[in-house]
Amino acid sequence: MDDQFSKTIAVFDWPFTVPGFAETLPAGEYEIETELASPPDHQDPEAWKASVVVHLHPRISHPGLTRSLTVSLIDLDSARAKDKLSGRDLSDVFLEEMLADPMVQLVMQADGVSEAQLRHLYSGSRTTR
Repeated sequence: MDDQFSKTIAVFDWPFTVPGFAETLPAGEYEIETELASPPDHQDPEAWKASVVVHLHPRISHPGLTRSLTVSLIDLDSARAKDKLSGRDLSDVFLEEMLADPMVQLVMQADGVSEAQLRHLYSGSRTTR
């Protein structure tokens, strides 16, 4: 097996949780180690294994104790996505997803509606004419 190893920093703006770990983790920077091990033939995508280790902040009650947590890449990505959405109004998230949809873009073009008009509509700053 060939292994690929990387280190990165994940920044969480809000406290977060990951499935299977009962503790709510505080906002802040977390060192992330990812190891991707490929099968010998590199062919079967199901045989690829990813190990993700999150280095946790020490607890106030045990400041010298280092801890780490192994999570799935999907769970970490999900926690990061939720963190980026936290603090944003749900209508903002909806608007961005809607404007990114190619079908919505085609309908807007057919109806003569611009992105600026929709953003104004969803901003809540509508004025009656």
